[in-house]
Amino acid sequence: MTQLPQFSRELLHPRYWLTWIGIGFLYLLVLLPYPVLHTIGCGLGRIAMRFMTRRVEVAQRNLALCFPDMPTSERTSMVKHNFESVGMGLIETGMAWFWPDWRIRKWVATSGLEHVANALAEKRGILLIGMHFLTLELGARVFGMHNPGIGVYRPNDNKLLDWLQTWGRMRSNKSMLDRKDLKGMIRAMKNNDIIWYAPDHDYGPRSSVFAPFFAVQEAATTTGTHMLIRLGNPSVIPFLARRLPNARGYELKMMPDIRAKFSLESELDTATVMNKVVEETVLLAPEQYMWLHRRFKTHPEGQPSRY
Repeated sequence: MTQLPQFSRELLHPRYWLTWIGIGFLYLLVLLPYPVLHTIGCGLGRIAMRFMTRRVEVAQRNLALCFPDMPTSERTSMVKHNFESVGMGLIETGMAWFWPDWRIRKWVATSGLEHVANALAEKRGILLIGMHFLTLELGARVFGMHNPGIGVYRPNDNKLLDWLQTWGRMRSNKSMLDRKDLKGMIRAMKNNDIIWYAPDHDYGPRSSVFAPFFAVQEAATTTGTHMLIRLGNPSVIPFLARRLPNARGYELKMMPDIRAKFSLESELDTATVMNKVVEETVLLAPEQYMWLHRRFKTHPEGQPSRY
């Protein structure tokens, strides 16, 4: 059972004062008009490129691995736009945590809500596939405004940030579960709840199989998806929160139920199908995906590091 962080007087300790100052600054910043925030966020991302050189290298390497035929000039441009999305990701986190509902509705258009309604009507529960786009926090907030669900997360080492992200995510959702709490996720889906789940990061070798992902033929892919679908028998609905160009806001796109695509013959088969779904979704907004994460850090035994 996941124990959610609670506010306590400990979070007022001087060790957290700098974090509180940062939170206060972010709260005041997102009071600005959205077009101004868009300009600031993209600018912050371009500045970050000068200091986050290791992450720039990781993003470049990921793109080279996934798209070996992409011209170098296109890859360089993609990394630049990706870091603009990194800067916007910080701004969007503040928007997700602090904006009122009416302001979010003003800037976000939604499509595909009928797919969620149809799945809930079947009373099977929903495994909501939310990939690691840099719009992640805002997407979770907006989805919960329409259909409150249960988020899956990794607890933060900073107790104040751990409490704040839980508070922010629960503004429009029911609860949160530790990403290791598979039993809790299965129980929730059997109760016809929605579980927000991200299957697209490298979580290490212990609970992974090697499946194709873009041009990488052996990408460590979680086996948790296989267990959740097999034991929970939910509808499986991918969704995407996509930032629109020219500061025009966002689109929240829910996709049709893909449960029928999974034969569940093996963990590898499930991972292969899921990676294909992730690929198709990433290509809808590739510059907004989290390429700076070391997606391929786990490699088959005997092979050299990809980084």
